[in-house]
Amino acid sequence: MQAPSRTPPPTRSIPDDAAPWWRFTIVWVVIGGPVAVVLAGIATTAIAFRGADPAVPEAVPHATPLQRAGAIATAPALQARNHAAVPPR
Repeated sequence: MQAPSRTPPPTRSIPDDAAPWWRFTIVWVVIGGPVAVVLAGIATTAIAFRGADPAVPEAVPHATPLQRAGAIATAPALQARNHAAVPPR
């Protein structure tokens, strides 16, 4: 009678489906996109608040407070329009 041969059990490789979620590249692409957008939004907001130009009020001597408020709000646009309308010297 022959003794049974002792062979090691076959090794079983772990399929990709059983790997932890953080091992998949697509997960980081999906997470990284929205994170990059949020960080860019925060950076843009910080730049906008730190570098905001003040509105330049126009000299309106006989205006009511409501007219003065409207003139202050439109002053940069009016100055640019008036500057563009002036012929070169």
